[in-house]
Amino acid sequence: MGQRRGIRGRHPASPYVLLEKNPASPCAAADLTNDIGSGMCFQPGQRRASSQGRYNTPVRITLRDFRPDDLERLWSIDQQCFPEGIAYSRAELTAYIQLRTACTIVAEGRRGGEPVPEILGFLIAHHSRRGVGHIITIDVLGEARRQKIGSLLLAEAERRLRAVSCHCLVLETAVDNSAALAFYKRHQYFVIRTVPHYYSNGVDALVLQKDLQKDLLSHPQAG
Repeated sequence: MGQRRGIRGRHPASPYVLLEKNPASPCAAADLTNDIGSGMCFQPGQRRASSQGRYNTPVRITLRDFRPDDLERLWSIDQQCFPEGIAYSRAELTAYIQLRTACTIVAEGRRGGEPVPEILGFLIAHHSRRGVGHIITIDVLGEARRQKIGSLLLAEAERRLRAVSCHCLVLETAVDNSAALAFYKRHQYFVIRTVPHYYSNGVDALVLQKDLQKDLLSHPQAG
């Protein structure tokens, strides 16, 4: 794996890494129809330029839990979203999905007349015994941007982490990933520190955090 260290270049001493494996995933799926909005094709890490969107009209988005037969599609999406050295291998992706406290949320889209929905993105999160949630990755296909899929995935992850008593949620993004940084700030994440040379190419990372309990008090319906 070259110079990569743990989760998206994470240093092995990170307090958020849990290597206990169990494919069980909590939580029910959500079914939502959305207006066109600002989408994305990135995950905590570095962004690959997205392709021109072909989902240029609203689609019905369904969020559900990961199923074992999703793995190849999720791995393919990750390869499309990120360059070599940032994109996960199948083994890495499988390991993160199988973390004991992991939750993998899959976003499917169906346009009018399509008999079968297509997986357009996914999110993997997990939590520690100390009540700290961690977003491992958010992947959304560039062609599916402008459907608010990233926002839906993030909101569902926050809901699930609150349900298991997480008081805050953390994630990392590269200092030069302006799209990701703007996205997270819109969702009330704030920078708490910089980790020098976090990624395998030497780029620093920003660690962002959101106070889930404070957010719940401000928006009771989020619980």
